Amino acid sequence: MELNRKHWNEQQKILRQVLTKSTDHEGTIELFLRQHAMVHRAEMFQMGLHSFADEVWQDANEEIVRCVPPRFEHSIAWIIWHLARIEDMTMNGLLAGQSQIFHRDDWPARLNITIQHSGNVVMDDADVTQLSQAIDVDALKAYRLAVGRSTREAVNSLRPEEFKQKVDPARLQKLLENGSVVEEASDLLAYWGNLTKAGLLLMPPTRHNFIHLNEALRVKKKCYGLRS
Repeated sequence: MELNRKHWNEQQKILRQVLTKSTDHEGTIELFLRQHAMVHRAEMFQMGLHSFADEVWQDANEEIVRCVPPRFEHSIAWIIWHLARIEDMTMNGLLAGQSQIFHRDDWPARLNITIQHSGNVVMDDADVTQLSQAIDVDALKAYRLAVGRSTREAVNSLRPEEFKQKVDPARLQKLLENGSVVEEASDLLAYWGNLTKAGLLLMPPTRHNFIHLNEALRVKKKCYGLRS
């Protein structure tokens, strides 16, 4: 398992380099798609690669998925929801300039939640626990799967000249207007606004996923320990 992580990190460094140069557009997109596939379930796109997301879900029943262990901030359910929301906002809302998956097909009701945002800054321990207990786990898996597939479509549609373009300020403003980002978390908009579209491909859909999936594995291990 650690060899897979080492490989992913090595490939991430290469992706960072090629995104800044953009000399091989097709090769860069292919590298991104491989990195992205490994931080989603293999069901999303069968590439024969290791899936860090499948590591998290393997042998994790609902009790484990909803568990927030002592001295931890999040549950697996919260982490997966947070990852899906951030990727949906940045890839659909900012990169592609289209409606988020979350705002199509009545996803809030299907997920059994009411909040629109990603959980940055504004959720305390009670809020995290409440979401973890309320969210529909099957719908959560389906939502993240749909987000991942939409990301791949958006990235495949990128033209070489778009890599160096900054995020459209109007798209950032729309995230505020539709409740995806709350005022207390507006630093997110400043951060994303300073990125090029190439930069967006590094942190939200690849590195951000990788970091939090590692967190989810630590949560899973701790929650199983509590049952023994």
